[in-house]
Amino acid sequence: MPEFLQASLKVLVGIGLLFGGGELFVQGAVAFALIFGIPQLVIGLTVVALGTSAPELFVSISSVLQNSDSLAVSNVIGSNIFNVMVVLGSSALVLPLRVESRLVRRDVPLMIAVSGAVWGMASGGTVTWQAGVALLIGLVINTIWEIRTAREEPSAMEGAEPQISEDAANGGWPPAALQLLIGVVLLGIGSRVLVSGASTAAQFLGVSEAIIGLTIVSAGTSMPELITSLVAALKGRTDLAIGNVVGSCLLNLMMVLAGGAIADAASGLRVSAELINEDLPVMLLTSLACLPIFWTSGKISRREGALLLGLYILYVVDNVLPRTHLSSWTDEFRLTMLCFVLPAVMITIVTQALIYWRRTRSRKKDLPSA
Repeated sequence: MPEFLQASLKVLVGIGLLFGGGELFVQGAVAFALIFGIPQLVIGLTVVALGTSAPELFVSISSVLQNSDSLAVSNVIGSNIFNVMVVLGSSALVLPLRVESRLVRRDVPLMIAVSGAVWGMASGGTVTWQAGVALLIGLVINTIWEIRTAREEPSAMEGAEPQISEDAANGGWPPAALQLLIGVVLLGIGSRVLVSGASTAAQFLGVSEAIIGLTIVSAGTSMPELITSLVAALKGRTDLAIGNVVGSCLLNLMMVLAGGAIADAASGLRVSAELINEDLPVMLLTSLACLPIFWTSGKISRREGALLLGLYILYVVDNVLPRTHLSSWTDEFRLTMLCFVLPAVMITIVTQALIYWRRTRSRKKDLPSA
């Protein structure tokens, strides 16, 4: 038991170091960007976004360097599932999230396309370094496109990006460099401590590293996104809360996973059959679920937020149940999910789509003819 307690303590300390390191990294990077005269819009779309995904990146690369590929891949998959179901769900419970049409037209379809592409890349059992480079190129193209779109349609971006304070650069470059350096050091140490603790905990509990990565590690590395979105929702900045989630999911796939694949260029990032057949499809389905939810009502209601949180709990139970003394109930649990839960979710989405379609038709009929 002391060994398990030690592993649990490592996980908690690692998450704390990652959170603190990520905050300092963002602050230092933002200050440097302001010193060099980079526009605030570009900082919000790049520096801040990259900073919030830094914990996932460091954990995945550290996992690869410690020969824990399953932990690296499952961290990305689990983080994306956590972002959509828990971060969006929790934020919607705080305040119903109004969805901008730009997200429905552009960002969510892109997230769905990249999720499907990653599943295809991993289907052979390995994400090669070539696939990692392709994802990074896609990230660069998307970032340039994002910046150009934001400049051409500034009104569409209002409230959708974090506000950057000019005071962040008042101390000059030495404090900024110190923050950046300490942030990187904390991220490096925290990632190694977290990976070590997670691997030990997995061995002690008799579960795979993938299960730990899909649950504990992914939840821990997604804390910056959760806190950012909750604070944004409390302030009424719902565009930022949703954009933070979608942007983080894209970065996890196009930067974090790509970084892990390139770090293991010799053999590629190995992906277990369990992740390919079960968890990657769930990740894609959660991305697909965003489109009808966003499209049908133009917002995420508290009821939909509660539904997302409930589905995440069921997902975690489905992963953990087979590894407990209640494993004999696994088949019954999955049968219940298949026969009742999934049909109920589909009926809810289809019903909302029909209601939205009828309302839209009624509004068009009520409009005066030209």
